[in-house]
Amino acid sequence: MIRTLIPLCLIAGPVLAQSTMDAEAFDSYTRGKTLYYGYEGQAYGVERYLDGRRVIWSFLDGNCREGIWYEEAGQICFVYEDRLDAQCWAFTETSRGLVARFENSPDETELYEAQENDTEMLCYGPETGV
Repeated sequence: MIRTLIPLCLIAGPVLAQSTMDAEAFDSYTRGKTLYYGYEGQAYGVERYLDGRRVIWSFLDGNCREGIWYEEAGQICFVYEDRLDAQCWAFTETSRGLVARFENSPDETELYEAQENDTEMLCYGPETGV
């Protein structure tokens, strides 16, 4: 799942009347971008979308997780290196950016695109010990 980070002001309106994005539309919108997501007015996380449906996710804590995404049953599903169970979302494009509704949760968490940024994500190297 994902956490909070930066205070955000833009909250997307209702998206029920809009159709969800399929894999082609999602790939076209996201490929090559770094998108920051918000949740309930707070920063939640950042994801970098790479070629070949590869992604890098962070809860904005410098701990990055590589993964892949694919379409299944009208949802965009993500599998990350540290969590092999799919995290599936229904993405909708609005006038303010993407809105993502988490389909695996009974509470249906809704994230919204807070900003796009072409700079590299902050990812620390592997933890080392003594």
